[in-house]
Amino acid sequence: MDVLLLGSGARENALAWKLSQSPLLGKLYAASGNPGIARYARCFELPEACPQEVLHLAKRLGVQLAVVGPEAPLVAGVADVLQQEGIAVFGPTAAAAQIEGSKRFAKECMQKAKVPTASFEVFEQAEPAIAHARALGRVVVKMDGLAQGKGVVVAHTPKEAEEAVRHLWAMGGGKQSLLLEELLEGWEMSLMALCDGERFALLPASQDHKRLLDGDKGPNTGGMGAYTPLPQLSEGELEALGHLVFPPVLEVLREKGTPFRGVLYAGMMMTPKGPQVLEFNCRLGDPEAQVLLLQLNEDFLALALACARGELRQARLKSKPGASVAVVASAAGYPASPRKGAEIFGIAQAEALGAQVFVAGAKDDLGRLRVSGGRVLSVCAQAASLSKAQELAYAAMGKIRFEGQHFRSDIGAKAF
Repeated sequence: MDVLLLGSGARENALAWKLSQSPLLGKLYAASGNPGIARYARCFELPEACPQEVLHLAKRLGVQLAVVGPEAPLVAGVADVLQQEGIAVFGPTAAAAQIEGSKRFAKECMQKAKVPTASFEVFEQAEPAIAHARALGRVVVKMDGLAQGKGVVVAHTPKEAEEAVRHLWAMGGGKQSLLLEELLEGWEMSLMALCDGERFALLPASQDHKRLLDGDKGPNTGGMGAYTPLPQLSEGELEALGHLVFPPVLEVLREKGTPFRGVLYAGMMMTPKGPQVLEFNCRLGDPEAQVLLLQLNEDFLALALACARGELRQARLKSKPGASVAVVASAAGYPASPRKGAEIFGIAQAEALGAQVFVAGAKDDLGRLRVSGGRVLSVCAQAASLSKAQELAYAAMGKIRFEGQHFRSDIGAKAF
């Protein structure tokens, strides 16, 4: 079968790599793709979040399945227009994608599903939000809609809380509601499941590293690395979490007439009072996707097709023994103002060690690979143990070089 992959990051590079291994695959196309994705797919320049242009390309190529990587095309309704033309889609409709597109919608779904989550208030005006933020002092301030990972601020003092409200209100142009949420304490993890609208198949738990610098210091980023599985969780605990979170939310979405097909991602906080869901996303995380796809010992195309058709039958997914680690290399100046243009060297040497390098913010410049974004690439390794996967990932990262290169040296250290 011929497949169209939407997206242009390291997550989509990992998806292209995994899809290319399926005996079911005929031709693989990508929009917009990147030089790493181009190793496995024919790429087309296209605005991914424009449903009609995606539909036109999919019909011209005659694909039978679309796999959507990022959230923006899903929230824009790409799945809706493709499905209306008989093209199967691994990814939810616009209505179901509101689980990520609107934090208010997600919270309301969690309340109805009785999924444990932090208490919250919604504000349509800045001044009442500021007053509430000052009163709480310690609070999480969130923009209601999509903000490319920049719409959440954790405040620990009344002054920080007020500044967070003013900053996010201005960022949204005064047009987005703000959620002020109880600040929870504990450790975070990412829990994802493949869903067919009714059933789910749980992926291994993973942990992202959001802060730029070692020891979880510095500014928040899109993610500087990840690892899976989590030795902190037994198999029984993982299954219990999956059943706590996914069936009730899938049922609520189904009752709304918006069954969820694709990857449902629960960002969770493990607190002294028990697990709490911080947020839902409507797609694989990045960089979590890179380690999950390395660790998964299944035909991902067959699973994606089963989800798209509402025919998911297996409740358990097979994983390889051991663990996987992804380390992200970022550009100088990231996340505030990444510097572009530096030439990238050493990918072939890194992969010769047995690692996988997935490209994100890089472009082909007449045969030379150059930095074009903030998170440049992910160096990923799968091995018999977490420590061996760490060792391989960092040995491979040592082969990569470009001016201003930055990466954390402690990805996976939390597991120990």
